[in-house]
Amino acid sequence: VVLENRRAPLCQVPTIVFGSMPNDGGHLLLSPREREDMLAREPACARWLRRIYGSDEFINNGERWCLWLVDCPPNELRAMPAVLERVEAVRQYRLGSTRATTRELAATPTLFGEIRQPADGIYLLIPSVSSERCFYVPIGFMHAGDISTNLNLVIPHATFYHFGVLQSIQHMAWVRAVSGRLESRYRYSAGIVYNNFPWPEPTDKQQATIEAAAQAVLDVRAQFPGATLADLYDPLAMPPALLRAHQALDRAVGAAYGRKS
Repeated sequence: VVLENRRAPLCQVPTIVFGSMPNDGGHLLLSPREREDMLAREPACARWLRRIYGSDEFINNGERWCLWLVDCPPNELRAMPAVLERVEAVRQYRLGSTRATTRELAATPTLFGEIRQPADGIYLLIPSVSSERCFYVPIGFMHAGDISTNLNLVIPHATFYHFGVLQSIQHMAWVRAVSGRLESRYRYSAGIVYNNFPWPEPTDKQQATIEAAAQAVLDVRAQFPGATLADLYDPLAMPPALLRAHQALDRAVGAAYGRKS
C-alpha cells in the first residue's frame, strides 16, 4: 500500500500547516543574551520581542527569541536604531540570495519570509522531528503569541478532541508505520502522516470521554512544571501518573474506533 502526498486531510479535521519561516539569515532571531543586549540598547523594542520555538526549543524548553514586527508602526520602527540595523541586515541577506523568491522578500525585511502564525487564540504544535524512543510524539497547545518556526507543524483551531486523538497510541501506531525518518527519529509530515490519517467517528459521549482524558494528560503534565517534554516522555523517566493518563486516553480513543476490550 502506497500513501499519496495529500494536500488536504482525509477526514473533516482542521488543516495543518508548517510554522513560520524566517528566511532572515538569523538576523531576526536572538539568543537570551542577544535579547538582553537589545533591550539594554532599545527598551522600547520589548513589545516586539516574542519567544520562538523550533522542534528542539519546544521539546527541551530552549529559550530563543525573535523580532516579530508584524503591525509595527513605521515611526516606532525608525525610533529603534538597533532594530533597524537587524532589519537592514535581513534586507542585505535576501538581496544577496541566488533565489529570485528570496530576493523579492527583500522588499519586506521586517517580516518573516513566510508567516503562518495564528492571529489569536491557541494552536496545536507538533514537532517535525522527535525521538523514536518515546511512546508518544510530544505535542501541545501554544498561545498565538508564541511563534512557531517551520521546524514544527501547527494546527490552528484544534480542540481537546484533536489533541487527544493525535496524542493516542493509535495515532502513534500510524506514525511508526508511515512517517519519514531523520536518522532513526520520527519525521512527522502534513502530506503523508496527518492528511492520510483515518480519524475515528465517535459518538458525542465517546468524544466527551476523549476530551476529558486529553485534559487529564495536560493536567498531569502541569504537575511537573520544571520538567521539559523531553523529560516527561523519556521512556525511563516518564512519570507513572502521566503513563496512566495516556493509557486512559488510549482506551477512550480505542473505544471510538470500535475496540470493545
